[in-house]
Amino acid sequence: MKLQHIIGADLSKESIDLASHQLQTHLKIANTVNGFGQMLKWLRQQKINCSDVMIVMEHTGLYSYHMEKFLYQHQISFAKVSALAIKRSLGLVRGKNDKIDAQRIARYGFEKKDVLVPAKKPHEAIKRLQMLHSTRNRLVRQRASLKCAVKEYKSVTKQSDLIIESQLILIKSFSQQIKKIETQITELITKQQEVNQNFQLLTSIKGVGEVVATAAIIKTGNFTRFMNGRKFACYCGTAPFEHSSGKSIRRKTRVSHLADKQMKTLLDQSAKTAIQYDKELKSFYERRLEMGKSKKSTINIVRNKILYRMFAVIKRQTPFVENYLQTT
Repeated sequence: MKLQHIIGADLSKESIDLASHQLQTHLKIANTVNGFGQMLKWLRQQKINCSDVMIVMEHTGLYSYHMEKFLYQHQISFAKVSALAIKRSLGLVRGKNDKIDAQRIARYGFEKKDVLVPAKKPHEAIKRLQMLHSTRNRLVRQRASLKCAVKEYKSVTKQSDLIIESQLILIKSFSQQIKKIETQITELITKQQEVNQNFQLLTSIKGVGEVVATAAIIKTGNFTRFMNGRKFACYCGTAPFEHSSGKSIRRKTRVSHLADKQMKTLLDQSAKTAIQYDKELKSFYERRLEMGKSKKSTINIVRNKILYRMFAVIKRQTPFVENYLQTT
């Protein structure tokens, strides 16, 4: 894809700042459909063809939802990049406002234009599944917080106290809403044949429950975003990397802290469950500990084994079958 123009976009809830690196121009628009129309007019005024432009933006969650939808409709390429990647590429900088941020994003996009990958339009079902899954996670965290508060209050006040009763009511309400969301997630997965097929394959792996399988489908775009398990392991922060330089620095291989922490946590829980119920992984775990290996590194290996199993069953399109030969 030949790119003639790179536009940096700094998004907020109410507005978007756009900056052209090549032309050194700037435009501020509302984060609305009318604002997006002004952007098209601005591009035409600068004689920029929509097929030759790429808009570069940071990951901003729902703030970019309507913008992305508009760009897909008008076949305008865009790429979403990590805010940390942009920050590290700039070196030492001074000052900050929306206009400057847009210019810095545009500069980053221009420097990286040869490696930028245009975003692919996600399936609407995956997008909806992502929103439901995120909402469920938020409610689960809030419910857990309330449960902790109730436990603390029970140690200093009566069970019938209004403080405890009010929070118990909220906990019950959260549980009901979580159940409703989980039901809708199940219905949505069931209705999508390709998603449901992969979901059933993933849950055939011991340690991979409904929550982990759903998260994996969302993060991988139903296993279309990542070519193999290694790339997804890098994304999740479970892939170990060498750390050495010359002859003086020879440290142990280690994983990066730059990762999707939520998926990494889910894989951690999955690994600990698998160690209990999967004979092969349980035997592997115990052998490693007997050899004096680190429990933390062993858990990480198990996480990667589960991750690779996910990609294997999806690639073969056959359920996972536990290998008993190595454990008998």
